Amino acid sequence: MGVAATPLRSAQAAVPYPFKLGIASGDPAADSVVLWTRLAPSPLNADGQGGMANADVAVDWQIATDELFGSLVGSGTVTARYADAHSVHVVAGGLAPDAEYYYRFRAQGHISPVGRTRTTPAVDTFGRDFVMAFASCAHYEEAYYTAYRRMAEDRPDLVLHLGDYIYEGGPTAGRVRLHVGDEIISLADYRRRYALYKSDPDLQAAHAVAPWVVVPDDHEVENNVAGNSRSGNSPALTAAQWTARRTAAFRAYYENMPLRPTSTPSGASIPLFRRIRWGRLATFHMLDTRQFRNDQACDDGWKVCSDADLASRSITGGPQETWLLDGLNQHFGTWDIIGQQVFFARRFNSTGASMDSWDGYRASRARIQQGWIARGTRNPVVLTGDVHRAWANDLKADYANPASATIGTELVATSVGSGGDGDASTAVPDQATNPHLKFYSNRRGYVRTTIGQTQLRADFRAVATVTEHGAPVTTVKSFVVQDGVPGLQAV
Repeated sequence: MGVAATPLRSAQAAVPYPFKLGIASGDPAADSVVLWTRLAPSPLNADGQGGMANADVAVDWQIATDELFGSLVGSGTVTARYADAHSVHVVAGGLAPDAEYYYRFRAQGHISPVGRTRTTPAVDTFGRDFVMAFASCAHYEEAYYTAYRRMAEDRPDLVLHLGDYIYEGGPTAGRVRLHVGDEIISLADYRRRYALYKSDPDLQAAHAVAPWVVVPDDHEVENNVAGNSRSGNSPALTAAQWTARRTAAFRAYYENMPLRPTSTPSGASIPLFRRIRWGRLATFHMLDTRQFRNDQACDDGWKVCSDADLASRSITGGPQETWLLDGLNQHFGTWDIIGQQVFFARRFNSTGASMDSWDGYRASRARIQQGWIARGTRNPVVLTGDVHRAWANDLKADYANPASATIGTELVATSVGSGGDGDASTAVPDQATNPHLKFYSNRRGYVRTTIGQTQLRADFRAVATVTEHGAPVTTVKSFVVQDGVPGLQAV
């Protein structure tokens, strides 16, 4: 039962509007969800503090069943600490399962925008069919965030972001818009870069429409990071400086994402692999393929490399691999959805394969695929970002034998904007060598899925341009995966 509403009224504001980075929610459960904001009246200040004074600030929050907040189900006051760049992570509990809610904040005499969020179904129920959108790779300089705006207009129930939420480089002349500041190294740098990205109104709209589940890829730290290893030494950093950079990157990531306290970083590491259960309908196994991987084989790049076959190599690390297979063995839901960063299916051509993808960790991929076969995982679906193109792939028991069994599905989101406009090409590259690769698109956009008890539908959504504002969105291609029938079916 709701409680009587206590209106959040704006007092006479003594300071500038502090909610310029918007609001967000994330990591929903059947009885709770994370509510996030960060106070920043001057988001791009070089000290990374967003124009806030060196003092902690009280922030009020409310969550209700209606947009007018006539029936509150939760409220309280939390402290936005200067030490945390005045970010707050409220775990709003005591909520009903499979329900829609609205939330807002008040601080320093100002009221935030209103966000829409929801809880998951109870773990012993299926609930209704739901819409989940996923995206990745949003280089600020190379695009306007039209794809985020169109995603918000689709009003999904859940959004997954699979990494490269920010990019670390300095400004490059001639691009659509420019990064502020040089390549980011310090905590202040990372905080300001997140503030730049989060100032975008289209990104704010996508955060406000639904809860997000996020995992980083490499650019949240630096390009092609692999565990504690760098892909190069530019800019030149000592070992201590490299540790400090990773510490800053992970701290800023947590500060700026709607994550639960269980994902609080500790020094140069952050615990991010986790599960989100959507009742009995779906389980999202969110992976971290950066922190625990071995260094890329043969000095990285796209090449032929026998070391990529070594059984000792792992892209997840042993504990995370065991955690994933244990979770797949539980059969929590109809769909086991693995949210992760880099291309999973085999993708070879005459020059080899990407050592940064699962092709650089082939034994690791084989153990996971064989593991879900051995455990009777009914509907494994891998979600991927990273490559700035949309793909849809059948996953094979033996990629060298096209006649081998199809054992799962991979859906790859194109970029939100990284790489600029792209083009209208849909010819699948190297398909003769890789007949399990079924679809390709070089437009920017996202994937919208509709998940039910009998099928999962994937709509590949794209915009014709991201270098100009306002392009409409179209569905380039749709596929369904039927319950218990591995593989893609075009619709």
